[in-house]
Amino acid sequence: MRGVFTLFHDGRFWVGVYEIHEDGLVRAARHIFGAEPNNAELAAFAAGRDFVRLADEARKAPPVPAEQRPTARARLNAKRLAKLAKKAQDDAGIGTAAQRALKEAVAEQTGVNKAARKRRAAAEAARRRTLVKAKSRAKHRGR
Repeated sequence: MRGVFTLFHDGRFWVGVYEIHEDGLVRAARHIFGAEPNNAELAAFAAGRDFVRLADEARKAPPVPAEQRPTARARLNAKRLAKLAKKAQDDAGIGTAAQRALKEAVAEQTGVNKAARKRRAAAEAARRRTLVKAKSRAKHRGR
């Protein structure tokens, strides 16, 4: 199991994404920092409860298959090797597998929230019906 924490700016906020890679699967969770965190804030985050919560959230996220890159031929010329090295450096940011994992986690949580919202609405409707019924009975009895 390998964990990777990546900090990036998404255009509006600074976001940290924690990815867990294991058995060809990726699980991910994100933490929104807001303003750009300095080194002391990042160290405090890594040592504090927030990072533990983020890691737990990542472990609970649905796994997504990691894209396997095709292996190159054994012999590469120097220019091609340099190009691949530069691409690997540029690709160190958030991966597409992590983005898919985050999207699936958000979709799953949306479904859970929707079901809970329906249950709460049904319970509230039943409570209101009982109140109206009790009020009607009280009026009928002249109270």
